[in-house]
Amino acid sequence: MSAKKVAPIFLDLPAVVQAVALSESTVQELVRQGQFPAPRQLSGRRVGWLVREVTEWAESRPVSNLLPPPNTSAPKPRPRKGDAGMMMQ
Repeated sequence: MSAKKVAPIFLDLPAVVQAVALSESTVQELVRQGQFPAPRQLSGRRVGWLVREVTEWAESRPVSNLLPPPNTSAPKPRPRKGDAGMMMQ
């Protein structure tokens, strides 16, 4: 008998940060301002965010009229041997 995979119901702060691509301090500030779902009390010292509420918040964000940033996957130029020493002068 195989174990059933259960979808998460709650996310901890690091998982929320990863899910919404914001920093921990930004998420915490948005919660304080009432602009992001508040965490739920899970136990005495543990909180978590409902996946559903985080998803609904993300889906409620307005569509941006900003263009995406330029392609950043191109390799960055690396200094040639000997160039590093010349930069220090």
